Amino acid sequence: MAPPSPIRTTFMCPVQLFDTVSVSYTASLPSGEVIEGAPETKPIILTIGSGRILKAVEASLLGMEPGQSKTVHIQPEDAYGPYYKALVHEVSRATFAGRIDPKPGMILSLAVEKDGVKQQVPATVLAAGSETVTIDYNHPLAGRIITYSLTLHAIGK
Repeated sequence: MAPPSPIRTTFMCPVQLFDTVSVSYTASLPSGEVIEGAPETKPIILTIGSGRILKAVEASLLGMEPGQSKTVHIQPEDAYGPYYKALVHEVSRATFAGRIDPKPGMILSLAVEKDGVKQQVPATVLAAGSETVTIDYNHPLAGRIITYSLTLHAIGK
């Protein structure tokens, strides 16, 4: 009698680290607003541990078997981080020197200096007055709980 094969088959074997999986998901906010995916969205192929999606979402796939679905609530610290009021700044409208006319809701790419290095970062315009513009450097989803509805379709190579 031959010893058992060390090769894992996909039948009834749960997801493990480094497996390649086919998964579909919908990400939504507590309000119900869908921010990514939709039920009719084609499944994506990803390798667990690759970082293609949030680590907390990858971790929630561990142990699932093909055909299973689940809903997980990802806390801000495991998603886009907490919301920091200190990242909201009021700047002079003159900063934009006629290049753009900032309006609430616009997402701008602004140069900031961090540790002596200039970087381009996204910032959301919260308010735009005649003299000042209020800019938010937080990620638009910072401080938000995100609900993922996941369906594992297959574990493959």
